[in-house]
Amino acid sequence: MQISKVYEDENLLVINKPAGLIVHPKNATDSQESVVSWLTKEYPGIENVGEPFIASGTESPRAGIVHRLDKDTSGLLVVAKNNDSFYYLKSLFQDRKIQKHYYALVYGRPKEGHGVIDAPMGRIGLKRTIKLDGNKLVDGKNAVTEYSIKQSFAKYTLLDVSPKTGRTHQIRVHLQSIGCPIVGDPVYGPRGWQKPAGLTRLFLHAYKLEFQTSDGKSLVLEAELPEDLQKVLSMLE
Repeated sequence: MQISKVYEDENLLVINKPAGLIVHPKNATDSQESVVSWLTKEYPGIENVGEPFIASGTESPRAGIVHRLDKDTSGLLVVAKNNDSFYYLKSLFQDRKIQKHYYALVYGRPKEGHGVIDAPMGRIGLKRTIKLDGNKLVDGKNAVTEYSIKQSFAKYTLLDVSPKTGRTHQIRVHLQSIGCPIVGDPVYGPRGWQKPAGLTRLFLHAYKLEFQTSDGKSLVLEAELPEDLQKVLSMLE
């Protein structure tokens, strides 16, 4: 699984993560390849950047990773190379000063060409995230997602999606909540619904990031659709 560098300076790194690669190990005994394992090989000492990541009750190195992408989501990921950069970037995410854009192929078509989904999310039982539902929610937090139609097909729609908050599975849950689940989603997608020929994973790609660096540089970074997703769109046209 080839990780490519999209941008790098003395303080931060932006990579293009391939689908099928986890960001953090699940626990201390998880030996599968991850973004963390790649970073620690490429950048000795980076495992100590940022607060430890807690998974399954155990701590693992953060390795400067400021946000996450699901295993089957491809695209841009920001990594801090030192603690000053980590806490600066973390504050940008908390203050919603980093704009993130994703391409998502969904079933059907939203009623509006452009919309904002504002629906709290949290954990219920073994499910890590779900749309707010009565008093069953464990830790409901606000979640906001903006979307617009990029391209329409007979049975599917390609959306440009911009999450304004960073909840786990936010885009996937929010799009399902408006009746347009992401094609290929094994958790929130409808069972038995037909997928486009050749699609073997979740059709979700983080293609653009916009933010200002700590030294005042404005960055707009993009990563093209991976070849597997581009082939799917070409077949639908």
